This record gives sequence, C-alpha cells and structure tokens, in this order.
Amino acid sequence: MTRIATAASTLSPARRSALRTLLAATAFAAAALGGAASARADVLANIQKAGVVRIAIPQDFPPFGSLGTDLKLQGYDIDMAHLVAKELGVKLELVPVTSTNRIPYLTTGKADLVISSLGKNAERAKVIDFTQAYAPFPKSVYGPKEAVIKGPADLAGKTIGVTRGSTEDLSLTKLAPASATIKRYEDNNATAQSYLTGQVQLVTLGNIVANAVNERTKLRQLDAKFAVEDTPCYVGVAKGEEPLLQKVDAIITKAKADGQLNKMSEQWMKMPLPAKM
Repeated sequence: MTRIATAASTLSPARRSALRTLLAATAFAAAALGGAASARADVLANIQKAGVVRIAIPQDFPPFGSLGTDLKLQGYDIDMAHLVAKELGVKLELVPVTSTNRIPYLTTGKADLVISSLGKNAERAKVIDFTQAYAPFPKSVYGPKEAVIKGPADLAGKTIGVTRGSTEDLSLTKLAPASATIKRYEDNNATAQSYLTGQVQLVTLGNIVANAVNERTKLRQLDAKFAVEDTPCYVGVAKGEEPLLQKVDAIITKAKADGQLNKMSEQWMKMPLPAKM
C-alpha cells in the first residue's frame, strides 16, 4: 500500500481520484465475496437459523419417490428426508428434482441436501461430497424360488437374461462361468418378459425392477438369488460443508443402529438393510 500511495502522489488530481475509486471498488468487491463465502460456508447454521431444510428428492422413481394414491409424495427417499429434518429439529421443504438437475440444484444453493437415489462415483465426488450409504440398490440374479442358485458357479449350464449394455450386464458377464448362456434384451421390460415367458431360466435385474414385476403379476415370481452388483445410495452435500456432512452422517449412523433404516429398506426395497452398510 505504501508503494501505491507513493505512486499515487505523482499522479494528477483527476487520476488520483480515479485510483481511489478503483481501490474502493476493489475493496468492496472483496468484502462482498468474503461475505458471500461466509454465508455459504456453513449451510448447517443457515438451516438452523431458518428453521427449514430444503431437500432435493425424486418424484417419479418408485420406490424412492413417487406420488401415492393420495397425491402425496412417498417412498424411501421421502421417508429419509423426513427423518433428516426431524433429527435436525427443523421443518422439511421437499424440492422435486430429476436425475439431471439434482446435483446442479445442490451446487447452486437451490437445495441444502440431495436425497434422490444418488450413487457415488469419482466424477461426482469432484463436485459434491457424500455421506455414508443410507439405502441399498443391488442388481441381482433372480429365478424361481425352488432354484438353488447361491453364487456365480451355480450359473453353469444355465440361460440367463439381462438388459443389453446395462451395468448388471457388465457385472454378469464378468461373473458367469463359460458354460452359462447369456441372452441380452433391449430394455428391462423385455428382459423381465423373457423370464416370465420361459425363454430363460434366470434373469439379472435391479431389485426395483424385479419388485415392480412381482407386484404386477404372480406368473413365475422372481426370487432373489445373489447380487451381481451393489450401488448403494448416498446423501449429497455441497463441497466444504463439513458440519452438515458430519451431522447427516451421525443421523444415518443412529438410524442404522436403532433399526429405522432397516425398517425403511424392508418396506420400500423388500429386503433387509445389508449388513455391510
């Protein structure tokens, strides 16, 4: 600043005035940015001050979130959002999102948390932070209840249907023995239909799809044999929000210990919460 002041003393009055204006504007901008950063720096404090937590949730992806017959949102993620708000001691504002805008809603401050069947991967981890897993989302081999299929080795000589190019297709291809026959179909409906009509002995599907098929028809009920892939769901938190991240992690830990998450998993996912979660 001494050098600036010295240099300024050699300027004409008009230029000195312009320099003072520039310095004042720079200082104001820095203060404004600092204030914005401080306001954003502790979302947990902001939530507690406002008495409301805004949580991004799905509205058309059962069993995580969808409209019930009473036209109210229901599902695993909806229950989880209510649980988080209750434990935070604040009101809940549900913010419906799609799979494409759920992360932008978080990063732009339109939501405080994302609870929307969100999987974790390296690319997303560059943009947001994740809590521990709160919900299972396995992809499994299914077949008749009487079929004894406990692992990949039991697929030997069997014909298994799977959706072409899906993540479960990639996992099944790696796990299945050489003597297994894998038939690939263009979408989940065709894959499920291949099993229902007896074109294949077994099928590999996400548990959500399998549960939906079982609800629609009693023909050849799908019984889960073993998981080929497990992509659990996590709560998304904005980068740098460590107090909020730790608080939600503590809520999830408590819900696992007291059985609340297991109850939710059995209700919505039709399976107990995996022990490894």
